[in-house]
Amino acid sequence: MTPARLALPAFLALIATPALAHHGWSEYDASKTLSLTGKVERVEFVSPHTVIRLQTPEKGWTAVLAPPYRMENRGLPQSALKQGLTVTVEGYPHRKDDQEMRAERILVDGKTVELR
Repeated sequence: MTPARLALPAFLALIATPALAHHGWSEYDASKTLSLTGKVERVEFVSPHTVIRLQTPEKGWTAVLAPPYRMENRGLPQSALKQGLTVTVEGYPHRKDDQEMRAERILVDGKTVELR
């Protein structure tokens, strides 16, 4: 096999890797809506989705937000989402992980940002 033919499968494997890490939205129960307010403990502004760790009065939550490019396009740049900030996230609970939710919108400093 020529080097070019060897490179193509390697390239395809590299670009497919992020898709393996992405989970389907069917893992979240859209029949149950959550609205959680708490302090941001951690922010991971990375692909495929921005993730925050949110501490509510009841417990800690992992909130899966939109991809970073969508967050920025919808008016919520990385600089606006900081540790210690109080936010409200609205979305759906994970079907198996009782500390994870998929956020449909986030309220930051009086501004609502639609994530989907």
